[in-house]
Amino acid sequence: MKKDFHQFLPLKQAVLMAGIALMLGACGQKTEKELANDYVDHVSQALRDEGRISPEWLAWTREPAGFEVIGDTIAITTAPHTDLWQRTYYHFRNDNAPVLQMKTREQFFSFVVRTDFTGSKCRFDQCGIVMYLDSDNWLKGSVEYENETFQHLGSVATNNGFSDWATTAIPADVKTMWYRFSRREDDYCIECSTDGVEFSQMRVCHMFAATEEISFGIYACSPEESSFTARFTDLKITECAWKAHDGQQPD
Repeated sequence: MKKDFHQFLPLKQAVLMAGIALMLGACGQKTEKELANDYVDHVSQALRDEGRISPEWLAWTREPAGFEVIGDTIAITTAPHTDLWQRTYYHFRNDNAPVLQMKTREQFFSFVVRTDFTGSKCRFDQCGIVMYLDSDNWLKGSVEYENETFQHLGSVATNNGFSDWATTAIPADVKTMWYRFSRREDDYCIECSTDGVEFSQMRVCHMFAATEEISFGIYACSPEESSFTARFTDLKITECAWKAHDGQQPD
């Protein structure tokens, strides 16, 4: 009986794909499955251990003017005219702040860090936590210097290329701040603390582009003609401290 040529297409495609996989292996390139097996999720690893973060787990999205890692202290020295902002109100776009991050697919966790910005001295000097996915999608929390009287404790959520800025004024003599960044699937919470024990909510938001793998960590920048050194200590991962909502149930 005569066979239709199209009946053999699936078999031919399977043979072709198998041949490509063998060729990639022979050339030293890994298949998609092998790459997936090689993926190390350090957040999951930290949750199984004591929550401590090794600096070697972090990678620069952009390197700063200078940095130093001594023990558990990461020092970042900013360059002038570095910032993260997209469009809203100011209408300009800045996307050159140094960002040091780690990747994860873990859906429920919290990240805690202590920041020291004693050296901040010029308007908008800032350092804090960040989840930077790309230039149009990111989240940050920090203290931004304003003047000798007050500064802004605030956060920015940028979705699809538009930033907002939620702030409250705090005294200018505050020079350290703890932050806690929590993930519950594709919803996020930023909290702050002056002692690393009692945390207060700064923001709850949804990030449309942050549904699977994300990158998060620390950043520092100086949007105007300034430079300072920010210090980050006590980085750790914990079980998600942002608990499930216990009020009105989902529709």
